[in-house]
Amino acid sequence: MKSNDSNFITRLQHQKEDALEFIVDQYLPVIKGIAYKVLSSLGNEGIIEECINDVFLSIWNHSGKFQGGSETEFKKWICTITKYKAIDYYRKTKKKQEYSSEYLPTTMESSAEDELILMEDQAELIKLINQLEPVDRNIFIMKYFLGLKTEEISTRLGLTHSSILNRIHRGKKKLYNKALNLNIGGSVV
Repeated sequence: MKSNDSNFITRLQHQKEDALEFIVDQYLPVIKGIAYKVLSSLGNEGIIEECINDVFLSIWNHSGKFQGGSETEFKKWICTITKYKAIDYYRKTKKKQEYSSEYLPTTMESSAEDELILMEDQAELIKLINQLEPVDRNIFIMKYFLGLKTEEISTRLGLTHSSILNRIHRGKKKLYNKALNLNIGGSVV
């Protein structure tokens, strides 16, 4: 069974991936518009893309909390999620910008310790990404290391926009679980 206008909410609540694909296809312009309106003043397209991906992840993870039944109520629900996610991203980014400009060393050089920690973190991240399937690995490298937009990745790999977003969503979940197992960025066991 495939998701359509009448059954996508139920299918989403039962964690059917085709429902998420349907939502991406139907609601991406609305979500993108809201995120762009809130975040465009930051001048960082990557933040907007990351926010949009987080919105879809949140919709997926919290679909059981949606209580309405109509498409209109669903649209209001995802618009609210998008608005608050975008505001959170805006605040975090502004806070980082203020923090980083406030504490920049006058020489603009980082210490050897800082460089070593950064290299170790990158090495751990690369190890985790290398455990993904080749297509997913390529998507993550293009998205997060090369800074390509989802549309560019879609064109280069010959995959649909929603497929790229789904793979990013699933890949993040896999990386998060693997990081927790390695105690990287996770809770102390």
